[in-house]
Amino acid sequence: MQIRNLGGSGLRVSVVGLGCNNFGQRIDLEASRKVIHRAIDLGVTLFDTADIYAGRGGSETVLGEVLGNRRKDIVLATKFSKAMSDDGTKQGASRRYIISAVEDSLRRLKTDYIDLYQQHDYDPLTPIEETLRALDDLVQQGKVRYIGNSNFPAWRISEAEFTARAINTTRYVSCQDEYSLVVRGIEKDLLPAAQQYNLGLLPFFPLASGLLTGKYKRGASVPDDTRFAKMPALRDRYATPRNEDMVEKLEAFAKARGHTMLELAFSWLASRPQVSSVIAGATRVEQIEANVKAVGWALSADDLAEIDKITL
Repeated sequence: MQIRNLGGSGLRVSVVGLGCNNFGQRIDLEASRKVIHRAIDLGVTLFDTADIYAGRGGSETVLGEVLGNRRKDIVLATKFSKAMSDDGTKQGASRRYIISAVEDSLRRLKTDYIDLYQQHDYDPLTPIEETLRALDDLVQQGKVRYIGNSNFPAWRISEAEFTARAINTTRYVSCQDEYSLVVRGIEKDLLPAAQQYNLGLLPFFPLASGLLTGKYKRGASVPDDTRFAKMPALRDRYATPRNEDMVEKLEAFAKARGHTMLELAFSWLASRPQVSSVIAGATRVEQIEANVKAVGWALSADDLAEIDKITL
């Protein structure tokens, strides 16, 4: 397993990470246990969860139950700021809420520190200075090692960077955003900002909710046990005529070179500027094994140019 630095920080993460949103939701405790331990055995170190995953707290609780003495072997990342209650009292990035949210996550995770604590979305109601000072306090206390952001627009990333410099607090070292062969919007503004400030990029939905696995065929019925069947909104979002055209061309590109769509999707992301780890979920041991193997294709400059012709 290749290990990379997370942006300009000293935190080292596996190039394939495990998204933990399935745990406690799509699969139960024992199925989660199998996936988690197999991932660690294969060299996956970055485990990415969030307080809201699996019905608000379910994913963190599963990780807390399963990790045990293997906690020390991984980089445990979680998130805060999205709504943890229906009445609006448990959300955002204020000092008051952050101090409460981190304690809740630590309790569920059964750990006394979080390696990467990520702001899941920007909070327009709270000054970034207040958020950064609160997060810096958690770092000073040893409850958090590094901080990151997710779903920030590029200008918010710049604001946070210059504020952290001005007030001399811990800065964000990573950004987590959607990025894949069929969703390349961050290349316009956000990716250049990540490069400028040396933030490690953690792309989520690398397979566009399964579209880039090749298991969905244009005009064919969707298999009952797939995400598209269970969540039609995702199918409508990703299975557009434009995307289906691209997938057919990408499949032909990969097949002509003796590779699979999964290998193309993962290896392309791993080749992109600033990408530190490709985060993908897994509900079965076989999936995590396939994900780990999928980053081995070293794409040439000509390959990348051809992919751009297909996807841009």
